[in-house]
Amino acid sequence: MPVWVFITLIAAAGQVGRNAAQSGLTKKIGTLGATQVRFLFGLPFGLLFLVLLTTILGEAVPIPGTRSLAFALTGAAAQIGATALMLVTMKSANFAVTTAWLKTEPVLVALASFLVLGDTLGWPMLGAILIAVSGVLIMTVKPGLSGWGDSRAAITGLGAAALFGASAICFRGGILALPEGSQMIRSTTLLCISLGLQTAMLLVWLAAFNRPALTGSFAVWRTSLLAGFLGAFSSQFWFLGFAMTSAANIRTLALVEVIFAQGVSTFWLHQKTSNRQLVGMAVVVVGVAALLRLDAG
Repeated sequence: MPVWVFITLIAAAGQVGRNAAQSGLTKKIGTLGATQVRFLFGLPFGLLFLVLLTTILGEAVPIPGTRSLAFALTGAAAQIGATALMLVTMKSANFAVTTAWLKTEPVLVALASFLVLGDTLGWPMLGAILIAVSGVLIMTVKPGLSGWGDSRAAITGLGAAALFGASAICFRGGILALPEGSQMIRSTTLLCISLGLQTAMLLVWLAAFNRPALTGSFAVWRTSLLAGFLGAFSSQFWFLGFAMTSAANIRTLALVEVIFAQGVSTFWLHQKTSNRQLVGMAVVVVGVAALLRLDAG
């Protein structure tokens, strides 16, 4: 089985943990305060990863050019917006359902990757992606859906998915645009650049318009530090995955996150799982299995 599969599974598991930690922070320091935690508290861990890798591998840090920096800046901004919308969605929807809405992104990623980066997947892989995404929709779209809470969750969840997809494409583009280095060094370098840009943007914004959210994250520093570490840890593996294969492959396999999230929802948050959600998860597994089979072939 390809290495990128194991890398993506690790990233997905780490992201579920980070999302759960951020969800708890939202109630204490607000949406924007919880958003900046993954970047401000994640940056030191990202830099630590880079120092360790350069020491172990004996490689120099590649110097980014204009194209790589442009990709990193665009991806960083998109990820900030996506994270904020994700946390808004968590206020009005079940944790596992929120995660499922976010995972509607692979189809958009596949199309945009083809247009922006020239990644080609072919009709069979696009079919596998559609099957997996249909499983997500089975989980989330209720018959006779009504009520502002559900509608708002759909709008903000889909908006977050689109922005997460854009950030994935930009981060892969930025990694590929770096002039030299192994996949590990290039992916970690771009991770640090992105975290640095995101931290700077949010610090300026919060210092000017929402200082209580900024100071509040330090008041709950233990949870903030955990969310920051899990964010940097999962991003390290996401970026490495982007260096190895198309963003569409990575984001489609990442749909297994809905299964991990369901475990969190059931055993930690004590939220019920319906038969419809179980069927949807089974369809997701079928789609992901088809994608892996096609990639191996």
